[in-house]
Amino acid sequence: MNWIEITNEAQLSEVKTLSNAKPQLIFKHSTRCPTSSMAKSRLERGTPPEGIDFYYLDLIKHREISQKIADEFDVSHQSPQVLLIKNGKCVYDESHSAITMDEIVEQSAA
Repeated sequence: MNWIEITNEAQLSEVKTLSNAKPQLIFKHSTRCPTSSMAKSRLERGTPPEGIDFYYLDLIKHREISQKIADEFDVSHQSPQVLLIKNGKCVYDESHSAITMDEIVEQSAA
C-alpha cells in the first residue's frame, strides 16, 4: 500500500482538486487504538483498486486536521474511518470493523 501521509491542512485542498479526476481515499487512523490498527492491517492486506490515491492521517499527531476533514466533508468524526472523495465531495464513509477493501472497491466503481 502506497500511503500518502497527510501532515497539513493544505493537502485537503489537493485531495478535493485531485478527486475531480480520480477518486481519493482518506484513512483516519488512531495509533493508540487496536481496532484502528486492525482496520489498517486489513486494508494493507487487500488489493486496492486501480486509480485511487490512498491518504493516511495519524489523528493523534494531527487532531486539528482530523476535525477539519470532518467539517470539510460533512461527516461525523470516527476513528478509524475511511472517506472516499469524488468530485470534491465525500461519497462514502465507513468506520471501525466495517472498513473493508472490497467495499472500497465497490464504492469507487459506483
